[in-house]
Formats: sequence, structure tokens, C-alpha cells
Amino acid sequence: MNPDELVALLILVTATSFTPGPNTTLSTALAANFGLRRALRFVFAVPVGWGMLLLACAWGVGALLLAFPLLRGAIVIGGAAYLLWLAARLARSAQLGQARSEQLQVGFVQGVALQFVNIKAWMLALAIVAGWIAGRPDAAARTAQVLPLMLVFGLASNLTYAAVGSLLRHWLTQGQRLLVFNRCMAAALLATTAWMLRGAW
Repeated sequence: MNPDELVALLILVTATSFTPGPNTTLSTALAANFGLRRALRFVFAVPVGWGMLLLACAWGVGALLLAFPLLRGAIVIGGAAYLLWLAARLARSAQLGQARSEQLQVGFVQGVALQFVNIKAWMLALAIVAGWIAGRPDAAARTAQVLPLMLVFGLASNLTYAAVGSLLRHWLTQGQRLLVFNRCMAAALLATTAWMLRGAW
């Protein structure tokens, strides 16, 4: 990979990793409600799941998504339904840890699985494979270069958002702040869901 390609990839990865989305929103909300340590399971799950998704796309599985609109639709609908479910649970949480009793359980396994129903993650993986890996004689070497970079950015972005949520934790215990915060996070999930549904068709 030449320097120009690397710079372009870094710009794309920075823009997509650090902008709000379902992963960063959940990282923030989990850390704010349960603390940074509890959120780390999800934070580490994001790059693992996304790395698996990137490898699947590099090996040609992503082409199925483009070839079969019904499969793409199923992924979008499944992802949207899951995000709506999480948003509903989050919007009703008014006390630290209350979301646990309302089954807001988003741990490592759920975090990995969420990547496979996140159309934003699929589209990014497909874009990277199409732009930097597919059809190149050194495709395997390029995959080996791109994958660690994506893992680092995925971890860094979600850890940053989780750290912000954790820092807000004490401040959120006052009055109705946590309820307002959780409803804002729920609204962000709803906005992400709307974006996913609009962009899918």
C-alpha cells in the first residue's frame, strides 16, 4: 500500500470511527450507567466483531449482501429492531444500574453480533475491501495491513466514548440528569436507526 492510499484510508477510518453511531452511543451509555469496567466488554467486542466482518467481506461474503437485496433487507430490519429495543430500554432508565433490571445487557457476545446487523459496518467494510483490497495481487498482504489498523481505530473510538460516559457518571446522579442523558442516547439510537433504514433503500 503506497502512502497516498494509506492517507486516504486513515481519513476514511477516522471519519467513520469517531462519528456517532450505534457502537459509540452504546459505549457511552453503558459506561455512564454501569461504569467503564462494565462497558469494556462491549468496547472490546466492537473491533473483534468488525474485524470478523471485514475478513468475511474480504473473502467474498460481502458480495452476497450486494447480490441479494432480501439478505440486505433482513440485516437492516434485524439491526433496526435490535436498536429500537435497546433505545426503548434505555429511555426508561432513570437511576444508575436500573437499565440492568430492564435487560439492557449488551456484553461481548452481543457486541460482536451487533456488527453483523449494523448496515453502517457492512457498508464501511465493503467500501474498504473494494477500495483497498479486492482485485489486488497483494490482497492478502493488504488485508493484513488494513485489519490491525481498523481494530485499533475501532477500539480507540469506542474507548474514548466510553471514557466520556464514565466521566459523566457522578454528574448524572443529580436529579433527573441520568434520565435526560439516557433519553438523549436513546434518541441517538433512533436517529441511527432512521439513517440505516433510509440509506438501505
